[in-house]
Amino acid sequence: MLDTYAEIAKEEMKTCCENLKESLSTLRTGRASPALLNNLECDYYGDKMPVNQIAAIKVPEPRQLVIEPYDRNDVKSIVTAINASDLGINPIIDGNKIRLIIPALTEDRRKELVKKSKSYCEEYKVSVRNIRRDAIEKLKKDESYTEDTRKRAETDIQKVTDEAINNIDSIYKEKEKEIMAI
Repeated sequence: MLDTYAEIAKEEMKTCCENLKESLSTLRTGRASPALLNNLECDYYGDKMPVNQIAAIKVPEPRQLVIEPYDRNDVKSIVTAINASDLGINPIIDGNKIRLIIPALTEDRRKELVKKSKSYCEEYKVSVRNIRRDAIEKLKKDESYTEDTRKRAETDIQKVTDEAINNIDSIYKEKEKEIMAI
């Protein structure tokens, strides 16, 4: 049974890992994935809207995305947003649809993406360690704990932290394998 402070820290660290997966899903690998467009926003009648909310995104082939806006007047603003983004993909307008052909990644680009994913993972490891620090500080301020129970709770918090760091490492290894796959 984990201490309450360790439970709270575990939930926060779990959220951290989920956020990391979401961040890594936006990195372009050799395959087409609708997640590439998750952070892409375009002009929608004066407001910024995520592309995935104003268009259907389909994957007809492993290296191709097709974006079908619900309103065909949005094609131009989606193309503008894609060109302005750092995706490095040229959109092809096909009537009311936009096609994105995902080019094969070069070896240099793959290594660059691996470095980027590594930096994301390091940021999230720092977040996990900050959660650990905050939990231990709250624990130390809690007067209801004896010295023994406080030490046990700190050990629980450290175990949870180690699990989260290992989880982040496994997420990174999985993403690295996906990026380096040809």
